[in-house]
Amino acid sequence: MVSKAQKLIDAMANNPLDWTIDQVKTVAKASGLTVHCPGGSHHVVRNAAGAKISVPAHRPIKAIYIKKLIRLIQTGKGENE
Repeated sequence: MVSKAQKLIDAMANNPLDWTIDQVKTVAKASGLTVHCPGGSHHVVRNAAGAKISVPAHRPIKAIYIKKLIRLIQTGKGENE
């Protein structure tokens, strides 16, 4: 059975347009990434190795940030880019 977060990850990988910060947080937390909002309009997503991306919380989130998030999740799992 595929989890809700895995379905979101697959959907984001297939279509990186029109996602919300809440969906990004759900996917990040389910993938073992930490999400930190230091103030302002950006959230910092970091994996265990220390790699990070800064995602603006405006809706919709641009496709480039979703692609970077998917890459960060894949590198955190040890998958090739």
